[in-house]
Order: sequence, then structure tokens, then C-alpha cells
Amino acid sequence: MAHQNRKEIRNRVHRRIRRKLRGTAERPRLAVHFSNTNIYAQLIDDDAGKTLVSASTLDKGVEKKAANIETAAKVGELIATRAVSSKIADIVFDRGGHRYHGKVKALADAAREKGLKF
Repeated sequence: MAHQNRKEIRNRVHRRIRRKLRGTAERPRLAVHFSNTNIYAQLIDDDAGKTLVSASTLDKGVEKKAANIETAAKVGELIATRAVSSKIADIVFDRGGHRYHGKVKALADAAREKGLKF
């Protein structure tokens, strides 16, 4: 039996999730991505193939550049305020193959507190 690493398993789960989720102009997809050092979030219109709003730990609104729960919450707040200012309230949450736990949950909860509905 061949050994699969965690990245291959996460990619397989992400492809399975993406088969079911689709972002539109009225209800874009909130895609979450993590590297070892940064956190990225985008609101994507899959019909047009465009990113409507984005936020990451590289933006000026986030003080620290780290991939932890505190900065994930800051990125969630930042993307929610940018989405609300762009008149986007309803979204579809794409956890990117990650478990809904830790950083993913912190980002989602912060976005919900700032006015996004999903």
C-alpha cells in the first residue's frame, strides 16, 4: 500500500469540496489558504473567474506576519470589512481542504462577527 502524505490528502479533500461549492457574483466563495508563514483569504466569483476582495497577513491592517489563530482572526475581520464595504454580505465558505478547527474556525468566526453570513 502506497503512503500518501498530508498534502496529497488535503488536496484530494479540497477537490471533493470544490465539486460542491461554487461562488457567484451575488454569493462569492470565501477561499482560505495557509502557508507556513502567512494566511490568505479571497472572495471569488467563480462564474466570472475573478477575485472580488482579498486580505492576507501581508496587508497593512495586520500587525504581525504569522500563521496562527490571532492573525487568522485579524484576516477574517479585514476581509469581512472589505466585503461589507463592497456590498457583499452572503458568501459560501471554502475551507480549502483543512479541518474546520483552529485557524480556519478563527477566521470564519471573525468574519461572521463583522457581518458576513454563511
